Amino acid sequence: MSLWGWVKRFFKNGQLESLKDCYYELSAEYYYKKLAVETCVNLIANALSRCEIKTFKEGKAHRGNMYYALNVQPNQNQNATAFFHKAIRKLIYDGDCLIIMQNNNFYIADSFNVEEFAFYENKYSGIQIGDLTMDKTFVESEVIRLKLTDTKILSVINDLYESHGRMIEAAKSYYKLKNNKRVLVKGDFLRPQDDKTQEAIDDMFETQLKNWFDPDKKSVAFQLQEGFELEDMSDAKVGLTIDSRDISNLIDDIFNYVAMAFHVPRGLLKGDLADIDKQTDNFIMFAINPPAEMMEDEINRKAYSKEEYLNRTYLKIDTSKIKVSDITELATALDKMFAIGFTLNEIFEEMGHETVDDPIANIRHITKNYQTVEQALKGGET
Repeated sequence: MSLWGWVKRFFKNGQLESLKDCYYELSAEYYYKKLAVETCVNLIANALSRCEIKTFKEGKAHRGNMYYALNVQPNQNQNATAFFHKAIRKLIYDGDCLIIMQNNNFYIADSFNVEEFAFYENKYSGIQIGDLTMDKTFVESEVIRLKLTDTKILSVINDLYESHGRMIEAAKSYYKLKNNKRVLVKGDFLRPQDDKTQEAIDDMFETQLKNWFDPDKKSVAFQLQEGFELEDMSDAKVGLTIDSRDISNLIDDIFNYVAMAFHVPRGLLKGDLADIDKQTDNFIMFAINPPAEMMEDEINRKAYSKEEYLNRTYLKIDTSKIKVSDITELATALDKMFAIGFTLNEIFEEMGHETVDDPIANIRHITKNYQTVEQALKGGET
């Protein structure tokens, strides 16, 4: 192929085509891994975006600028759900996410440079947010940096998939090979070796047999010329076929590896509803709580001083809102909570409902079944 012919392959109707379009078949196996990783990222991001970030001031729940920014609008261009989705995606794909705090607003950096020190604050420069590149150099205390580990988890998945993807491609090729249709043609091939005769034979085998083997054809007639005999030599005829489940099992392995890497239950990743409650509990415990606690610690140490935190002015990420529960299933537990001293408003908050402006909703009640040791020894009514 000439150089110009090779270049023309990238154009279609005068429009430049992407490499992905040109080599789609070669990169198709990549999408198995992409699907598994994207599913995990969306599960984690969706779960974290459901969390309520509670803020406290001197031990009491307080809704101020910090609460509004982290639960409703982090900045003028994003809502809280979109903000945390982007933060989680950068954290997983890049292993690092930098958040800038400016005038009670939070912005996620698309790229940045960091100069790390041992005994001094790290310095961050070349911070780019969208099309804006900031000239200011920030120090560690002025930014929120979310970092999982020193090793990017995706690099491990990519290394694993590099070899496993070849196995999937080999299995697909073997599946096509073993299930292909093969015909042995017997006949008198002592014929003139000229182009016209050869073209006639090629036309018979390539044109007529093409329709014969087309699975989409409802009915096909084939005229076998005198002196020729067809014999089916396909592996399927003698029971040597390969099941497509072998390929599906290899693809399932990719999902299992990715689920293991992100600590997501395999059944939850594949949409299996068996033991969904246990799967959700494991998902929250191992996949959601660790990054939530990491985000919580990082924001607390940057947005609040040491004195404020020790004085119980801080924020807390409540992951209990992730799991959806039927109120009828919680009736017994709610009754027990009220019996040991939880107020009605505290119970409403735990359930995700709004509190009521009624004095009785803030009064603590306790049954006579609970008493101190001294009361028990005295006996009788108190």
